[in-house]
Amino acid sequence: MTDAGAELQTFECPRCGATAQERFWGPCTGCRSALVAAYRAEAAARGEVPETTPFEPSMHVVPNHVATKD
Repeated sequence: MTDAGAELQTFECPRCGATAQERFWGPCTGCRSALVAAYRAEAAARGEVPETTPFEPSMHVVPNHVATKD
């Protein structure tokens, strides 16, 4: 999901030290993928399963007084 108009920065990855070209400063793409995989493995080992259903907010809607007036 890369923005076509986004300007890439060249910097040294703070995690692995490799030269990276990314939109924002931080771990390179490879390091981010490794971190995500590690955290998912830790969560799976603890028995925590990430939610796979999309979030649906509950509807706490109260009709206003004018709409209910006869």
